[in-house]
Amino acid sequence: MYEPDQLQSFLAVASTLSFTRAAEQLALQQPTISGHIRKLEKTVGRTLFVRDSRSVLLTADGEAMIGFARTILAAQQDAVAYFSGPTLSGRLRFAVSDDLALTALPRILREFQRHYPRIHLELTVGQSPQIHRRLEAGHLDVAFVKHQPGDPGAAIVRRDRLVWAAAQGTRLEPQAIVPLVSYPAPSMSRTMAIRALEAESRPYRITCTVRGVNGVLAAVRAGLGVAVFASSLAPADLIELRTDSGLPDLPDVDFVLLTGPRAPDEAARALCTAILSNVRSMA
Repeated sequence: MYEPDQLQSFLAVASTLSFTRAAEQLALQQPTISGHIRKLEKTVGRTLFVRDSRSVLLTADGEAMIGFARTILAAQQDAVAYFSGPTLSGRLRFAVSDDLALTALPRILREFQRHYPRIHLELTVGQSPQIHRRLEAGHLDVAFVKHQPGDPGAAIVRRDRLVWAAAQGTRLEPQAIVPLVSYPAPSMSRTMAIRALEAESRPYRITCTVRGVNGVLAAVRAGLGVAVFASSLAPADLIELRTDSGLPDLPDVDFVLLTGPRAPDEAARALCTAILSNVRSMA
């Protein structure tokens, strides 16, 4: 059995190559650090450091012990978090639109699972209209989707502007037919793009219909047309087409959290809080 305090002292000495600095780092006395290392070496039956009055060096066994020590301490921390952390448990069905899945959301969900290890999170990635329908039918508990502004039942994570985006070097004459890369109807971005174009009597044609954000990106990068993105979700290698292309302004869009009618209240609230508390990292 390797004692956690001995492993912590070992890692401190291994990182500083100094018993004195390790003691300062852990706010312990140097004899305590030395005692921990001596006991650990006795337990493993190997010499972990070669030391004299001038230097401290890791042995080959000491180098190997670094990885083991980190793994053991991490496992202990996970066990403590599991048994002493929040007691929320059960299934939580969460859905996110595929473009919002490209934000900091994966990191947020990873932290949420560490904090609430007893909640079994079931993740669905899809398109906002389909997610809306499943949520209303009670097949989902929480959804993170794009939404038109003005829904009082939605928790707004962030408001963004929609932009026309195209591949580098794309030029669009003011009266030219707009080649549009789009999701299938009833996609919200598709609907907003077509409404804006028709309101300005701007001719357009759908040059490519795709079912996922990766397909949209591939088509736009290939020069097949322009697409509508939330400004913060438009990749850096695409350009925003300005008013000199004659394209109409687009409305704002909200990134929102919606809760289903059968959602477990406390677990759903905990997930929404985790996402809302990380609004800045969603940019």
